[in-house]
Amino acid sequence: MYQLTNLRHIYGTRVVLDLPTLEVREGEILAIVGPSGAGKSTLLRLLNFLEVPTSGIIRYRGQVVNAATPLAVRRQVTTVFQRPALMRASVRANVAYGLGLRGLPADGRLDEMLREVGLADLARQSSHTLSGGEMQRVALARALVIQPHVLLLDEPTANLDPYNVALIEELVRAYNARHGTTVVVVTHNIFQARRLAHRVGLLLNGSLVELADADRFFHAPSDPRAAAFVRGEMVY
Repeated sequence: MYQLTNLRHIYGTRVVLDLPTLEVREGEILAIVGPSGAGKSTLLRLLNFLEVPTSGIIRYRGQVVNAATPLAVRRQVTTVFQRPALMRASVRANVAYGLGLRGLPADGRLDEMLREVGLADLARQSSHTLSGGEMQRVALARALVIQPHVLLLDEPTANLDPYNVALIEELVRAYNARHGTTVVVVTHNIFQARRLAHRVGLLLNGSLVELADADRFFHAPSDPRAAAFVRGEMVY
């Protein structure tokens, strides 16, 4: 789905990302773990075409991504952030927003999505009256209802209770299995990465020090820093 080659991204004098190579496979759930400031959120911004790398190449489905990448391509990718930005409108209106931008009808697909995320009974309720977990489910529904090719998740459950964490993880896992949607999730939560991901990568100071199938990453990592991270040690 993505091929990153000799990618470097710099803010001021700070090298935020330095990735000689990274592939994101079509249909996989890839978890990127690491401490704050490692470059995880910046990587998602690049994958969502919100920024262009300082140097290097990003290919999306074989096409080089740059400032001129067509809107139709950009709309194939969507992000759910840690703190969802919802309109002061009904749950239904929020979930339907992306459909409206694309000129698509808010038909049965919208009602089905509201049921899937457990919000059908709250469809007419204003978003500002929702709990944190309900707001995050609205944001996830808004992302999934447009049927993206790629779903990017930036710490999607960081501030949620265990019930909502489990619910959102199951929604993501089921959607990926049913539709083959490529998912990239960045998380501090190593247990979440273990539960969700097919492959896991560890970012430290902008460098990808380990990338492996989930079982190998957690049980036989090749880099000692990854092994220490899995054990819960401070590797910052």
